[in-house]
Amino acid sequence: MVVVNPLRINRETRILRPLSIGLAALLGVATALSAIRLVRALFGEGHIASHLLLWGAAIWLTNVIVFALWFWEGDRGGPASRADGLRPHPDFLFPQMSSPELAPRDWEPGFFDYFYLSFTNATAFSPTDTLPMSTWAKLGMLAESAVSLVTVLLVVARAVNVIG
Repeated sequence: MVVVNPLRINRETRILRPLSIGLAALLGVATALSAIRLVRALFGEGHIASHLLLWGAAIWLTNVIVFALWFWEGDRGGPASRADGLRPHPDFLFPQMSSPELAPRDWEPGFFDYFYLSFTNATAFSPTDTLPMSTWAKLGMLAESAVSLVTVLLVVARAVNVIG
């Protein structure tokens, strides 16, 4: 994607948007399949607790990254659309938007802001400082919290069972 458009934030190409959304979807499907395999393995015998914990942690972190990509690609039509100011209403309300006097004048959320949003949502199972404003954003945060909750609860429960 960098080869197609090295100045991604400044412009949008016809092929790049579907390509980036397709990549995020592919990563999401791969993560979901990995989570399903993990759940099946949790109910099997002969697994080492440390392996289950590491596998679960890898899936959890991948889930955070995938949803960060989804949030980054979806909010106000994606990075190029946000940079161009094409959509006035945000899908996510960041604190800097609510208190513009506390942020640089031309502040726009970057990928790390969406990664932080995804991480805190997966950790707290709810919004922390950034609020979802649109239906798709709320559904995305709900799905991420559900996957995170199931992964954490099942892996910890099974690992404690294996250890004990």
